[in-house]
Amino acid sequence: MRTEELLAGRASRLPLITTATTASPQHPISFDSGHAFPGLLPDLTAEADRALTAYRTETLQYAPRPGLPELREWIAGYMQRDGVANASAEETLVTNGAKHALELVCRLLLEEGDAIVVTAPTYFTAIPIFKSFGVEFIEISQDVDGLNVSELEHLLLERKRAGRCSPKFIYDVPDFHNPSGVTMSRERREALLALAEKNNILVVEDSPYRKVRFEGESQPSLKALDRSGIVLTLGTFSKLLAPGLRIGWVSGPRDLLNRMVQLKSDAGSCPLTQRIIVEFCNSGRLDSHIKRVQQIYGLHRDRMVAEVRRQLPEVTLDVPQGGYYVWLTLPEDIDGDVLASRAAREGVILIPGSKFFAGSGGSSFGGKPPKNHVRLAYSHATPNEIVEGVGRIGEIYRSMQSGIRIVSVSR
Repeated sequence: MRTEELLAGRASRLPLITTATTASPQHPISFDSGHAFPGLLPDLTAEADRALTAYRTETLQYAPRPGLPELREWIAGYMQRDGVANASAEETLVTNGAKHALELVCRLLLEEGDAIVVTAPTYFTAIPIFKSFGVEFIEISQDVDGLNVSELEHLLLERKRAGRCSPKFIYDVPDFHNPSGVTMSRERREALLALAEKNNILVVEDSPYRKVRFEGESQPSLKALDRSGIVLTLGTFSKLLAPGLRIGWVSGPRDLLNRMVQLKSDAGSCPLTQRIIVEFCNSGRLDSHIKRVQQIYGLHRDRMVAEVRRQLPEVTLDVPQGGYYVWLTLPEDIDGDVLASRAAREGVILIPGSKFFAGSGGSSFGGKPPKNHVRLAYSHATPNEIVEGVGRIGEIYRSMQSGIRIVSVSR
């Protein structure tokens, strides 16, 4: 059967991902996705027991489609403490993680052929979600202050002169950007919101890492600076507690959320998981847990930065003040895709930078993403694994510089 002839358009435009056939070590060192460090996963036994006893009639039924009222109230209070003065439970929708929230935003707003703005690079898991809706990507470069608003303003003027529609929304990760690690300055945040309001464009703020800060001064969230109701903020408990809980949220204007909740096909996100989270947050354990997260991941970041500088001195990186990742810019003659492929064979899993560019003829790169980047996650690996893994990457990198093919660097 020629199954490709049966595919919907949203599926046919996605790349085919095949299972790797090259043998790799049994226990690879993981620098790829932002998995939590196992030693930081909290013991939720007491909360789960309470959820299944005192709250059994709630947790084993269907949940309210917007989410448990108590959890929505907690999230609203959490956002208020973070500077969003008008946050409310009525403008909060619980989802199955932040990516589910992003998909709901797309279902709510996008038609085939609509344009959206993304940074170059951008969060690579968001790219196939956007592609499935048939969007036109407008890629905007970044610098140390975040998304280049002046470049975006120029492109919006060009589109207007050409009689083309404004993009439906601007998608960004303003705090410890994934993958670059950049945090947008307050001046740039204010400029972005002013430009979006002027052009009647929504802003989708994806903010999973905001509390994973190791140093420096926190900037107001885009939602806290929003005065005209143009920001939809995506949050998640994946980085606050544990990714396997699969609970996130979206906060935004009530009229949008009232429609978005009707697009949820799950009849309400898991009430058992929601109740476990409520019990944990109400126990007063969250603040100390976040402090431990900041401490451990800060140590991991320091170890990875030190090892990269020691093993790959020609590589450029900006040290992030928080988050899970470092973004490496390699010399132009070093192909990040090749480096990642060779590293996988030697038991170190990382993601080549080319995966983080939408590559649809965007303004910054003309549809040809640069190949001299890789992203390394320091969240999951132990400090010793970080030393070992970066050491292996360094050997592969030096072999690529000299043109020598190494047989194996596995330990």
